[in-house]
Amino acid sequence: RMRRLQELIAENLVERLSGSQDTQRSVPHTDPPPLDPGPSSSLTAASVQTSDEASAVSESEDPVTAAASPAGKTQADEGEGETCSICFEPWTTAGDHRLAALRCGHLFGYICISRWLTSGGNKCPQCNKPAKRGHIIFLYARRLKALDNAEEVRLKSRLELEQGSRRMEQLEVAQCRQQMQLVADENVRLRKEVEELRRWKAQAAFGSSQGASLSSSQRQDLSSGGHYVFSKAVLVSQTGGSRVLSYCEPLGCLLASQPSPQATLVPGFGVKKISTATLKPSQYVPIHSKQIRGLAFSRHQDSLLLSAALDNTLKLTSLMTNTVVQAYNTGRPVWSCCWCHDNNNYVYAGLASGSVLVYDTRDTSTHVQELAPLRSSCPVVSLSYIPRAASSMFPCGGLIAGTLEGGCFWEHIEGTTYTPHILPLESGSCTDIQVEPDSRHCLVTYRPGRAHPSLRCVLMELSRTPQTDSRQPPVCSCSLVQTFTAGSSCKLLTKSAVFKSPAGEGATLVCAGDEATNSTMVWDAGTGALLQKMPADLPVLDICPFGVNQSSFLASLTEKMLKVYKWE
Repeated sequence: RMRRLQELIAENLVERLSGSQDTQRSVPHTDPPPLDPGPSSSLTAASVQTSDEASAVSESEDPVTAAASPAGKTQADEGEGETCSICFEPWTTAGDHRLAALRCGHLFGYICISRWLTSGGNKCPQCNKPAKRGHIIFLYARRLKALDNAEEVRLKSRLELEQGSRRMEQLEVAQCRQQMQLVADENVRLRKEVEELRRWKAQAAFGSSQGASLSSSQRQDLSSGGHYVFSKAVLVSQTGGSRVLSYCEPLGCLLASQPSPQATLVPGFGVKKISTATLKPSQYVPIHSKQIRGLAFSRHQDSLLLSAALDNTLKLTSLMTNTVVQAYNTGRPVWSCCWCHDNNNYVYAGLASGSVLVYDTRDTSTHVQELAPLRSSCPVVSLSYIPRAASSMFPCGGLIAGTLEGGCFWEHIEGTTYTPHILPLESGSCTDIQVEPDSRHCLVTYRPGRAHPSLRCVLMELSRTPQTDSRQPPVCSCSLVQTFTAGSSCKLLTKSAVFKSPAGEGATLVCAGDEATNSTMVWDAGTGALLQKMPADLPVLDICPFGVNQSSFLASLTEKMLKVYKWE
């Protein structure tokens, strides 16, 4: 091949030096073959100018083309794109040495590549790709120059890599900043908790010293019968919003209502479980869409929670599966609720309109009875059921509904038949009614007013007059036993408690929250003496006594915290 190439070069040089050939030489002129629509024609058509376009270009060098050439190029480098790679002579725009190309895209003089392929070469002299004489096509251009953009392509590639790595670094920086912000928020939250715990510890120490301020007789009662000792404070809701408290004996946990801790993702209200064994919060259970106003359990140890809320619903929730198993639409906001302890199939809902709806859990459609208010339509702030008992003073069972205007005892005759009895209570200031079913006592809480400037908890004994005449039905009523006074402030509808004393011997304790001093007050129901005054961080909203492993405890709830005291 090299030998043939040398012979062709030598023959071409001899012919040009002797001048024996002219443009009309005897070699037959071959018409250009038709353009092949292959990839080479599209490539060359995009790379050159037509002869008509070339005729419009000035004879002088195009300044744009000249400017496009790098300043450091030599004359030999500039001529690489203007000479034939076979004879190293410039190709022409006409004649036998006019510009031609193969399908592979390499450029030659027409006579040179024609002789190469005619003399036995069947490959391109530069890339060795298969070629034949029919593959030759003419290119119409006065000049052909290719800009060397290899450096530009390399720089662009490096620029894309750098931009990609920069984007990755910016993403990592953003993630680190977000993590740092989360850590900072958690640090602030933990600091606030530590400060609150320190303050509660100081308040607990202060509360333990309150016994020194009591009278000698009260100190003697405490030393002989026992007293409550601060055990632990549990954070229920960081943002506040807790309202009511209840105790589930089968699961051994306290339940405190609260708004959703993830209000943006899961809005609404529910209850938080607090284990009585470890006194640690364990789980949040969503139930209602608005604030919960009442929680109650039945006496059948079935872990079914009855809840009332301002979203016009009364719901039954299984705490075994943490799911709502039954919901009743009351049509009005529900302020209170309770179970029927004589027949576990019935539940009660106290509405904002003053009515009490009776529901049968076996009927999921609607209520089976409505107990309409006998007086004004005030919200039913409390509901308590007294079961039937073999008592000569008060043997009947029924429902005590407390409103702001007073109270009414709905005697449960049978089924859905009820007889109302208006209780002789003060009108216009009643905020809560709680019952002690064994002793047949009820505790009525009155907020301060003009006649009584202090918060009062009045213990009353329920009674039933014997029926002497068949034409006159028996009358249920109540009589005053003891009055307990607290502070002069009561802006919230708080709940009190009356229960048997852990000291036994038939004693009864009365507990209520004092909003003026942010404390829980404990009285002896028999003597009316103030036994303890336990401080809290905020007003006490609800109080719940409970027992675990033959030990007695008392829990007080504020809108953020739950404080637990142990009887010793």
